Amino acid sequence: MGDVIVTHFCTLDGVVSDPDGRGGSAIGGWAFKYGAGPVSDDKFRLGERMDRGVQLYGRRTWEHFSRVWPNRSGGFADRMNAVPKRVATGTGIDATAWSNSAAIEGDPLTWAAEERTRRDVVVIGSLSLVHALAAKDLIDEYRLITFPTVVGAGDRLFAPGAAAEFRFTTAEPADEAALTTLTVFRREREQSR
Repeated sequence: MGDVIVTHFCTLDGVVSDPDGRGGSAIGGWAFKYGAGPVSDDKFRLGERMDRGVQLYGRRTWEHFSRVWPNRSGGFADRMNAVPKRVATGTGIDATAWSNSAAIEGDPLTWAAEERTRRDVVVIGSLSLVHALAAKDLIDEYRLITFPTVVGAGDRLFAPGAAAEFRFTTAEPADEAALTTLTVFRREREQSR
């Protein structure tokens, strides 16, 4: 049995859009102002969970990553290139662009619900997919690298009107940022303990 784990860079005010500046927004690039430390290697502390699990991407995030990661090697890059990757897209992808990639056939929410019965599903970025998974109560854990920045505008991790309860699992420094792991609180899960 696995979990659906969301990983994201975010600001203190919950903004997740354009952390690297590639979107060209006025607020873009806020994560990379602190150097490579907070954004390099396995800052989300997934370790072997990534090796045993599968990564899930929205199409746009996968397309960006498929241009970046195949050109990298060593350590964490080798892990990123080796892990199985699935893409939630209705248009298909060029699976040869990034090793171990395939489009999901059918509904990605149904796929994620079924897949987590077998292994961890790690969702990287892909905000619209995260919002859809959260709306169906399919997310078990959030791992956030939070930067000491307030940008005041932009897309937020939690959709407007969305409500959820969490348990803090970890909070630790990640260079100039902080890694926070939040487990989604579900009463039935707590009662079974």
